[in-house]
Amino acid sequence: MIIRVQSPDGMRKIPSTKRETAAAFLKKVAKEFGFNSNGFSVYLNRNKTGEILSQNKTLSLLKIKHGDMLFLFPSTSSSSGEKMDTATPHSSSSLPSLSSSSSSSSLIPRSSSAPQVQEDEIDQYLAKQDGKIYRNKDPQLCRHGALGKCVHCVPLEPFDEDYLNHLDPPVKHMSFHANLRKLTGGADKGKFAALENISCKIKSGCEGHPPWPDGICTKCQPSAITLNRQKYRHVDNIMFENHTIADRFLDFWRKTGSQRVGYLYGRYTEHKDIPLGIRAEVAAIYEPPQTANQNSLELLEDPKAAAVDEIAAKLGLCKVGWIFTDLLSEDTRIGTVRYLRNQDSYYLSAEECITSGYFQNQHPNPCRLSRDGFFGSKFVTVVATGGPDNQVHFEGYQVSNQCMALVRDECLLPCKDAPELGYAKESSPEQYVPDVFFKDKDKFGNDVTFLARPLPVEYLIIDITTTFPKDPQYTFTSTQRFPIENRDILGETQDFHSLATYLSQCSSTSFLDIVSDFHLLLFLVTNEVMPLRDSIGLLLDAVKTSNEDLAQTWKKSEQWATIEQLCSTVGGQPSSSLGYGAMGGASVPASSSAMWSCLHCTFMNQPGTEHCEMCSLPRS
Repeated sequence: MIIRVQSPDGMRKIPSTKRETAAAFLKKVAKEFGFNSNGFSVYLNRNKTGEILSQNKTLSLLKIKHGDMLFLFPSTSSSSGEKMDTATPHSSSSLPSLSSSSSSSSLIPRSSSAPQVQEDEIDQYLAKQDGKIYRNKDPQLCRHGALGKCVHCVPLEPFDEDYLNHLDPPVKHMSFHANLRKLTGGADKGKFAALENISCKIKSGCEGHPPWPDGICTKCQPSAITLNRQKYRHVDNIMFENHTIADRFLDFWRKTGSQRVGYLYGRYTEHKDIPLGIRAEVAAIYEPPQTANQNSLELLEDPKAAAVDEIAAKLGLCKVGWIFTDLLSEDTRIGTVRYLRNQDSYYLSAEECITSGYFQNQHPNPCRLSRDGFFGSKFVTVVATGGPDNQVHFEGYQVSNQCMALVRDECLLPCKDAPELGYAKESSPEQYVPDVFFKDKDKFGNDVTFLARPLPVEYLIIDITTTFPKDPQYTFTSTQRFPIENRDILGETQDFHSLATYLSQCSSTSFLDIVSDFHLLLFLVTNEVMPLRDSIGLLLDAVKTSNEDLAQTWKKSEQWATIEQLCSTVGGQPSSSLGYGAMGGASVPASSSAMWSCLHCTFMNQPGTEHCEMCSLPRS
């Protein structure tokens, strides 16, 4: 079980067991917060009552349950010298939930002119980490005592380029928080550090001349942009929790040959392979309405977009990126695909870069060092394409902050005949566009500055490693597959017929595992017959916390009883034969069992009526 401990420095989640003694638990707390055994006290209540003393009583005897909040207060007699070294980063499982009041860092001071920004939880967590790279004493080069340090064993900064280049594989981009430490280092501790967002638009309010196109001056004219390869990245790794997520997404292409696009929902956690790194963990893929063929994709307006984001937020997830396929079958009998894009052609086309820039602008990264309150984005792009072995590979990317600015201010266009080239727009009476340059080598090996007309988009791309874990993880534990949304072209529809079929396949499964499916939860909330948007909160909490008791409590509700009735009606058989009725499900109340479903519109009518209240047609 997980016990939350709140302190003046933030909250920590301490893994524990019911049989663990209070003494052992307090040792974990001391190690997690960096105190010695006498430097703090832990209480059951915020008003410092119910102190947990170091004794042999178990946590169950102290009535401490999973998810309980305890309160830590440092002892007034403890000095700063008693605090232990907490340089070792915490694991992602102990990621604290910090409030905005505790988000400030001694390393990253907030500018007096900067707005009060609520940063993401992972940013607040990493801002409090030491971040330094600790090295052991070198037996050959170090000539000092055990407590000494020299140039061969002194801790390195997280942005040390030599260290990153010697990793296996080498790291081309430092993490965003390592870059912040680089900016905020030195004697002033970043007092004057600030992150400025690029603007390609004319500054408003200049009254010394007529507005563009009749006049412009150096005060309002945006500066020219010289494109540089970005040295840092906001996300350092993309990880799908398991192969099933990707395989179900690829099934659409396998069955139709048409390309597919989806949104990645997951969470941001610490990536320990890179100092102060961030990982985007993908737990589910939502497929919005779209039209596609073998060579093109077009997203349509999605009336359910807000509901999907709301459900994901209640499940502890957020939209972390988007994914699309670029596959062409080589041999459908053995499942090989052609190698479509590589270093000899292109990684992302200009049109895809512009789309990625658009999505990243829609999901800005909150940042305290920016006067605008945001800087860059954590939104990632994943391409499912062919690899050199003629198998499907997943490649992750982001576009640079310079590309985001060019896309946001509508200064970048794709080239029609060369997908790997972009084109910086020229100024017109309707819009002033600053000059965009990039540097490259000529045939003699000299550095030459070129105007970005055209522009190789590799200057705008940041690649991100995309991985699958050795031990699969499952946020959604259902072993059966509820149909994915917006796949009507395949005959896979989300309705109560498919729900009845799905439930009949889960006769020997616990109720929590049955409902632990992202696409099923979306259907329960967004279906037109009986949407449960306002009454499904308890079930979402059960799935989020993997709490079978909460799931069983919601199962006894009238909403689930009505869903069972609908499934039995459209399925043409009693609920007991569908499988879910035999799992200890809630029996249908008398008031609901007497209700009848209209044969024409499936509206559930009250007992004693002979005509449908919705369509006014007779009952039989």
